[in-house]
Amino acid sequence: MAEQKKDKRTVRVHAREQDGIVQVKALIRHPMETGLRRDPTTGGFWPEHIITEGVVWVNGELALEMQWSIAISRNPFIEFRYRGKKGDRIDLRLVDNYNTVFEGSGVVQ
Repeated sequence: MAEQKKDKRTVRVHAREQDGIVQVKALIRHPMETGLRRDPTTGGFWPEHIITEGVVWVNGELALEMQWSIAISRNPFIEFRYRGKKGDRIDLRLVDNYNTVFEGSGVVQ
C-alpha cells in the first residue's frame, strides 16, 4: 500500500445542536477533477483527481461512511444530521485517488 500524505488545511467542520438534533456541515477544498475534461493547450485529458472515500466519527464511534465517484462537484459540501448533544466531537477523514488524506474536526456548539 502506498504511503498516505495528510492535508489538514482543506476541511472545515461546523456543527450545531438544536432540540437534540445535531446538524453537521463540512466544506472540503478539493478539485474533484473527473478526468473527462480536455486541457485546451495540449488537447489531452486532465488527469482524474477525486475523493474516493470518507468516514465520520462522533465521539470516536463510526457515524457515516461514504464512497464517492466523479459525480461530485469541486469543493464538495457535506451536510447531515444525527441525534446528539453539545460538546460531541466530530472527526471527518477523506482519502482521494492520489492517497492524500484530508481531515477535519469540530465540536458541537
